[in-house]
Amino acid sequence: MTGTEVHERHPDARRSIELEIGGMTCASCASRIERKLNRMPGVEASVNYATERARVLLPDDVDAAAAIATVEATGYSAHLPEPRPARHQSGTDDAGGDEGSDDPDTNPETSALLHRLTVSAALTIPVVALSMVPAWQFAYWQWACLTLASPVVVWGAWPFHRAALKNARHGAATMDTLVSLGVTAAYVWSLWALFLGGAGVTDLTMAGSMESSDAIPHIYLETATAVTTFLLLGRYLEARAKHRSGAALRTLLDMGASEVAVLRDGAEQRIDVAELRIGERFVVRPGEKVATDGTVEEGTSAIDASMLTGEPVPVEVGPGDPVVGATINAGGRLVVRATRIGADTQLAQMGRLVSEAQSGRAPIQRLADRISAVFVPVVMALSLATLAGWMATGHSTQDAFTAAVAVLIIACPCALGLATPTALLVGTGRGAQLGILIGGPEVLESTRRVDTIVLDKTGTLTTGHMQVIDVVPAAGVDQAELLAMAGAVEDGSEHPIGAAIAEAARAASGTRHEIADFRAIPGLGVEAVVDARMVAAGRPEWLAEAWACPLPDELDAQVRRAHVAGRTVIAVAWDGAARGVVVVADTLRPSSVTAVTEFCGLGLTPMLLTGDNERAAHAIAAEVGIDSQDVVAGVLPEGKLATVRSLQSAGRVVAMVGDGVNDAAALAGADLGIAMGTGTDVAIAAADLTLVRGDPRAAVDAIRLSRRTLAIIRGNLFWAFGYNVVAIPAAMLGLLNPMIAGAAMAASSVFVVTNSLRLRRFRSVVGN
Repeated sequence: MTGTEVHERHPDARRSIELEIGGMTCASCASRIERKLNRMPGVEASVNYATERARVLLPDDVDAAAAIATVEATGYSAHLPEPRPARHQSGTDDAGGDEGSDDPDTNPETSALLHRLTVSAALTIPVVALSMVPAWQFAYWQWACLTLASPVVVWGAWPFHRAALKNARHGAATMDTLVSLGVTAAYVWSLWALFLGGAGVTDLTMAGSMESSDAIPHIYLETATAVTTFLLLGRYLEARAKHRSGAALRTLLDMGASEVAVLRDGAEQRIDVAELRIGERFVVRPGEKVATDGTVEEGTSAIDASMLTGEPVPVEVGPGDPVVGATINAGGRLVVRATRIGADTQLAQMGRLVSEAQSGRAPIQRLADRISAVFVPVVMALSLATLAGWMATGHSTQDAFTAAVAVLIIACPCALGLATPTALLVGTGRGAQLGILIGGPEVLESTRRVDTIVLDKTGTLTTGHMQVIDVVPAAGVDQAELLAMAGAVEDGSEHPIGAAIAEAARAASGTRHEIADFRAIPGLGVEAVVDARMVAAGRPEWLAEAWACPLPDELDAQVRRAHVAGRTVIAVAWDGAARGVVVVADTLRPSSVTAVTEFCGLGLTPMLLTGDNERAAHAIAAEVGIDSQDVVAGVLPEGKLATVRSLQSAGRVVAMVGDGVNDAAALAGADLGIAMGTGTDVAIAAADLTLVRGDPRAAVDAIRLSRRTLAIIRGNLFWAFGYNVVAIPAAMLGLLNPMIAGAAMAASSVFVVTNSLRLRRFRSVVGN
């Protein structure tokens, strides 16, 4: 056993640990491990196939070694996670994969699969071509096919053979069992046909399994190699998706500061953030990240806390106010005393939330695995029954063996091997054209059952950027002049609200005013001399108290209306009087109303979930058409995840759409996580689907396309297994002429590919 046991106390007195699981090949493996762990007295476990992790609640009298032994007895490996390097000691272990790299193809598992897939494909193509085209069949071509096919069947298909043996030891059957059984049967039969059955003759001619003499048994090398290669392709795509699932934690933990300016013996020292200790004072300059959680002791500033709240408006802080590590200082110099470090920080807690949410997802056993669990034992039983039946009726051993093996060969999942990969390739390709990136095949099953879609506000339904939406002058004041003066005095401000006003003023006039004696009063406003006039812009209360410039009644009414709508108001004064107000807000995306309407049309219940205040949340909900009872406001990351879990506990299947760091845990915990591609890397990494376009209607397309892709896969699987249902009885009765078998197998494969290509005609609601 390696690693260090890091655990936390669960509310019911059990302790929680995480185990890294090795050897899983499909979601049914995760289900099997989970069942075994949950049979241990007092143990509650959740195994996630995508992250290859198990989260286990252990009573005090059961240690981690017992849980590991249970997993190993099930046929898989398990160990405690390795400690993270010092810089990242944040209490959350890396979620697998190659440290420091998010490229799936640099991960050992995916790179090994890619190598196996590439070699197998290179050998399979000539085997299939020679078997299908008589004009290319030279003397002894079948022996060349045997030479090319053998490495594919033995080495290329080894992951399936190994998994099948492991499953057999524990009395289970999955898709791997069916693949291994079919490939082996086809290959062994071909060996018998070539060496003993007469198929090794010089002038053997076969065309796509459709021309053969009844006297010469058919060879199935093209079937064995094609099935292996196509399923390796599906396994490779799945491995890439699994690696990406750990990128959320890697990205989140890398958000923290790497160095900090600590105050020691009255002087600043630059040290690694891991060396910082509780109680030490450190400096945060404008534009720098706060090194760790702490309390401000000196200075005032505005802190960009959007990673926690998701809101673009910075939080004003001063002496005595708490600050959170990894947030950004957008204003003045601060001196902060560290109160929490390492595993106790908010950033580490967010990492744990994401990790727990990913590990807590119920593993989705793919449809093919569920069918295989029943289909494989049935096929094996029928094959044995065929052998026994033919021998019992007086037929020769060779005839009985021929019929029995024919049952296994006809069950070989050629079309089944194409069913998921082809639909997934076409579906994901069409999705990429529409700006939708699908994480993996498990995602498709999630979309089928979703009935509730939870929408983040800022950056999802809104643009996520503050903009001037109204300029209201006092009586006798020109509107253009009001905006110009407000923009001039705010031009020296680093505050997002001030920047929005300055940008609007430049866009309106295109000119810059001469300013002098600029001064910012944190949390209140700014003042400066503009064109020889003293101008102030800030909170209305500040103008009334510090400048003796109260707003007239008509402007005060405008302020109250703006506040009710959740908007920010900046009052402007010069020459000793209030001259007007500028209303700033995060504006609604033009397509948000249409998107919510489309969600309802898909049978989904839309909900709004935001860290913003109640007034702003309900105002946006009313604009887009979300019922007020479906609005949850003022929640931090753990609150968002708790809301998603509460909905799931009530029996709902939840999709979450978000874009911020604060959405990552909820995206990972939802049944379907959808990230806006214009959002943060952490959100994108934690999600199942990524929308490249910054348009919420793309989420509608994502769900529609995923549902359509899943429907195609299910149709493909139905045809593939339906072919077996019809052909197996014929094989048992000895009626399966190789020409008929080959024609049916080729037809089923052609149907699967053609059916999958229908996804290319999928049309977007946006009109692409």
